[in-house]
Amino acid sequence: MSILLDTGITGLVRRPTNASRDAKGSIHDDATAQKLGFKGGTVAGSIHMEQFPPLLEQAFGSDWFRTGSLSTYFLNATTDGEPVQAFVGPVTERPEGGRRADVWMIDETTGLRVLEGSASIGPPDEASNLRVRLPSVRAPGELRLLANMNVGNAVSDVPVRVTLARSLERVKLITEDLSAYHDAKLFGEIVAAPTMVVDAMRCVEVPLWRPTSNYVGLFGAIEVQMLDGPVFVDHDYLCDGKVLALSDSPKTEVMWYETTLKDAKDKRPVARMILMSRLLKASSKLWA
Repeated sequence: MSILLDTGITGLVRRPTNASRDAKGSIHDDATAQKLGFKGGTVAGSIHMEQFPPLLEQAFGSDWFRTGSLSTYFLNATTDGEPVQAFVGPVTERPEGGRRADVWMIDETTGLRVLEGSASIGPPDEASNLRVRLPSVRAPGELRLLANMNVGNAVSDVPVRVTLARSLERVKLITEDLSAYHDAKLFGEIVAAPTMVVDAMRCVEVPLWRPTSNYVGLFGAIEVQMLDGPVFVDHDYLCDGKVLALSDSPKTEVMWYETTLKDAKDKRPVARMILMSRLLKASSKLWA
């Protein structure tokens, strides 16, 4: 699966599938993406995250699925089947306990970094790549698509469940399949793959977001932190969500939000996520 190096771990070159290429009008659709200046429909950042679990299990052990994190900032989009390679840097001890390593991914065709970030195990990592970035997020100028949003907007107890059928469909295309995605004996239940975990915690978007117009968006950054994991398939959860920051750039409006996934029976926090979404101004009539 990987080669252990003195400087860390490097995975094999993989060619992720753009699983949403048939979603017309999205950034994953070739025609829409090209109209907005991309070379083609993009592979979701959450799909790129799926190349890391076997490397992180090697770096941190199987407990990474229980208290591990993966914090990724996306730099350059890739298209269907482009070859990419994941890397994990040397593991260092964290002052508060646990361990941490840098992570990154390279586009083998262009040599550009697809993403960079950090991974950890142990107590929730308050010095992760994204949490270090958040304080420097600049205040927005003019927001049109996100004009109705405010930092601190929150929702709670949104029900969500990753079904076995959806999980099985996902792992058919996954670049790095693991026994835990199929075999309940390893952790007591079947573990949800990273894309399924991200999708589950995005359930807060429907009640939380109040965009003023249609738009095309793409992930700018994602962090998943297991608090008392793993996240399981066919298990009932509740999700809380809160807007952390709003910002903008010449081409995008930006929203950062955090979610916490709780077990539906005992309200025990299981995982949390930070997601930064970029709303493309060129896709909206409000910025025409």
